[in-house]
Parts: sequence; structure tokens; C-alpha cells
Amino acid sequence: MRVLVTGGAGYIGSITARALATRGHQVRILDDLSTGHRAAAAAVPGAELVVADLCRDPLAPALAGIEAVVHLAGRALVPESVREPGLYYRVNTLGTLRLLEAMRRAGTRRIVFSSTCAVYGLPGEVPIPEEAPPRPLTAYGASKLAVEHMLRDFATAHGLQALALRYFNAAGASDDGLLGEDHEPETHLVPRVLAAAARGEPVPIYGTDYPTPDGTCVRDFIHVEDLALAHLLALQAPGPAEGFFAAYNLGSGRGHSVREVIATAREVTGRPIAVVEQPRRAGDPPALLASCARAREALGFTARRSLAEMIASAWRWHTSHPAGYGEGSRAACGSGRARKR
Repeated sequence: MRVLVTGGAGYIGSITARALATRGHQVRILDDLSTGHRAAAAAVPGAELVVADLCRDPLAPALAGIEAVVHLAGRALVPESVREPGLYYRVNTLGTLRLLEAMRRAGTRRIVFSSTCAVYGLPGEVPIPEEAPPRPLTAYGASKLAVEHMLRDFATAHGLQALALRYFNAAGASDDGLLGEDHEPETHLVPRVLAAAARGEPVPIYGTDYPTPDGTCVRDFIHVEDLALAHLLALQAPGPAEGFFAAYNLGSGRGHSVREVIATAREVTGRPIAVVEQPRRAGDPPALLASCARAREALGFTARRSLAEMIASAWRWHTSHPAGYGEGSRAACGSGRARKR
């Protein structure tokens, strides 16, 4: 299949694009490189890189000859979305609308969309099923939920075949060690813990009085290679001849607390990793855990890798890439950032 991967120079995007390419798909990457990396796109075998801004540039050239889109482009920093909600609605929501309209003109009818568990907000039940009412707390979650509504409407009106994959917490690096997590700023727990281990610095724990077994937040972590496989399965999933829309949770179905993550990192790295306890951050739910039955039944997908495997692969990448992708791998471009997480 000829596939366009938006945000394919980013963390999840590049590893997903590589998984597609190594399984025989023809991959084209659309990324404005504002937060993505040329080096990450270059590691995708045979991929063509189109440097363009999803919000401003013509999209027809990127969609020429494309049969399906894997859409990972967007902004994904929750605190930033609280400070700058307009940026998130413009990039995540309106940028996707431009993409959907361009797909319609190009005759591309299949899309797999990178959504998020942030659409649920503070869940009423854990594990969270897809039927849980969405109540996003931030512009990040709300902008992604708005895209899901658009996908459903385009499916009904125009025959679009659309799947939304609601990620929980991605972690780890590619199996071959070529691709990993290089964000600025870094907000994800696993790379922050590993950076602290590498520098011999303490890592902060935000909140130790949650109603969880050890008082710290519990999250559902999923290996980025498992996520990439889920995109492949979603792209190939059979569906009705006419339009359809469905949303699936992507997690491991297992919860790990912040203290558990740090303890596992100590075991993997052999470093002591001191901690500094801090007050809770506003809006952090005590526990987020995915019910994964729908993805298992509809896609045949089950996350296979353990937390220790996630941290070990991330540690290998970070120790072999102490400067990330290095200077010159990222270009400062427009505001329509085409990279996920």
C-alpha cells in the first residue's frame, strides 16, 4: 500500500513509518521538521520526505498516489495546551480538517488517526473502556476529540474509512536501536527518569498522596514498537465497503506507578536514581489504565512487551545517542508541527 505518514519524523511517527516500510509498504513522510528530525525520517527505508506545514502548505503533492494516511502530526504537550489553547485547535483540529479535505480531493479514503487517552479526562471507571463518556480536561484532549467527531462525520458523508487509536503512555525505542525519544522539552516520565540516571541527578515525583498502592500516579505504559504494530494492523483491518469510524484504546492493560517506573529503571540501569517529592500537579488523575478488549477483538492486537523491556530499549538508545539526534537534525519551521509526542 502507498501510505502517507504525517509526523513521520517524530518519535512514534518514525518508528511506525519504519515498521510499515520494513513490511513492504511504500512510505511517504510529511513533516515540517519543527520538532521532528531529519535523521529519524532518513532511518525509514525507501521513504520520501516531504517537508511541509500541515496548516499552511498545499497538501496535494504529498497525497498524490497515496492510498491511505497514518496521521500522527500534531501538538502533544498538555501544559502548553492549557496556556495556548488556540495553538492546539489550530494545529490539531484545523490542520486535520485541511488534511481531510485534501484527502477527499485526492480520492484517498482510508486514515488511521493518532488520538489519545486524554479524551477521557478524569475517568469514572478504571480500566477505561471506549464507551466511557469523553470529558477532556485540556485543549489537547479536546482538540483530539474534535478530530474524532470530524472523522465520524466524514465517514458518514463522504465514505471515509477511519480508525482513531487512543494512545496511553508510549515508551521505549526501536528494536534496532536507530530510533528513540528526543523531545525538547522532555515531559515524558521514562526519558526524564533515564536522563536523571545518566546525569546522577534526582528525579521529581509529583504527588505521593494519591489513592494508589504506593501513593503515586498509576499509568498504562505501552512499548512504542507495539504501538507501531497496532498502526499496521489498523491500516490493514477489513471494514465495510462504505464509510466507517471506530476508536480503539491502545495500552498494555497493566498499570505501573511512578515509583515502580523508577524502581525498574534502577534495576535496568544499575544507577541509584534519587527522588525529590513534590506536590501534585493540577489535573493529574490518580490512575489511567486501558481496557484493550476492543483492539484485541477488532484488530487482533495485544501489547506484548513489559515495562522492563520498554525501559531497557530506551536506555540503550539514550546511552548510544547522548545528544539525541544531534545538531542539525531539527529545523525551525512553521506552526503546523507535524510530529506526534
